[in-house]
Parts: sequence; structure tokens; C-alpha cells
Amino acid sequence: MNRRPLVIAAATVGVLATAAIALPNLPTNPVTDTINDRVFKEKGKRFATAAQVPTRGELTWVLPDWVPKDATDVRIKARTDGQARLIRFTLGATPLDGPQCSAGTPKKSPKTVLAAKWWPADTRAEERPDCRDYYQYQVTVRGKEVYAWTDGTPSPGVKTHGTPVQPASSHTR
Repeated sequence: MNRRPLVIAAATVGVLATAAIALPNLPTNPVTDTINDRVFKEKGKRFATAAQVPTRGELTWVLPDWVPKDATDVRIKARTDGQARLIRFTLGATPLDGPQCSAGTPKKSPKTVLAAKWWPADTRAEERPDCRDYYQYQVTVRGKEVYAWTDGTPSPGVKTHGTPVQPASSHTR
């Protein structure tokens, strides 16, 4: 009996299983970035301060206006094929003015569609909607740590056709 095909198949399955477990947990580098972008359809970035986050350009990295300008340790993870995003940051001296929705009734989103090592699993009961951005965010504040996510649901009261408007060029961080 020729066992060579079985050994090759078993080795291939082992390599693929190891890659599926290990790759999402490896530090950011060109190989893992490419795999995350193309296979998992996700990308992420970390910024030391909110001032380092772009205010224009690719909307994936632009923070909502309600994020305080002196926030630190900003982490963003986003789907490459849509608007779903996770945002985590640490508050500086400026307090968060709390999640707010002034127009319409916000939808309670079912659950986050993304996951990250830095995202706590038990935020659901503490989440409050914020509708001041084009997308409605679910926001949890724990001490100085803020966790916000969106699945791409437009905020109540915004026009839902077209794409979100990029922040004005006069907007500074």
C-alpha cells in the first residue's frame, strides 16, 4: 500500500491548520497584513495618539469626531470589504462626552462582526449607541478605556445613499 499520498495530505492539513491558528495572532508584518487583507478581509493599525491618526484620506483610519483629540493608544481594526470597525482608545485629560443620539431612534445592533485580541468579549451589556458620525457606533467606557464598534449601520437621520462624507480639510486633531 502506498502511504505517500496520505502522508502528504496529512502534512498539508497540519500546515493549513497551524497557519489558520497562528497567522491572526502574529505581530503585524507584510506577510500577515497581506493574508489578513485578502483571506480574512480585515486590517488593523495602532497609533500612539489620536493626533497621529489621519484626518483625511482612506476612511478606514479616520476617527469619528467624538473621539477626544488627546486620546492615546488608538487601535483600529476594520473589514476591507465594508464599513465594520472596532476602535479602542485610552482617554487623556479630555473626558468623553458620552454616547449620544439626537436624531431618530438608534438601532440596537446584534453583535460585533469583528474580533481582536485587544477587544474584551463582554461589552454587550454596557454598550450605548452613538449617532454623531455617519455610522452608528456601539460604545463602552470602562474607566479610561473606550471601546467602540460599528457594523456599518448608518446613524439615524443621515442620508443613507452614497458614501460617507470625508471630514472637512479644516478639521484638525
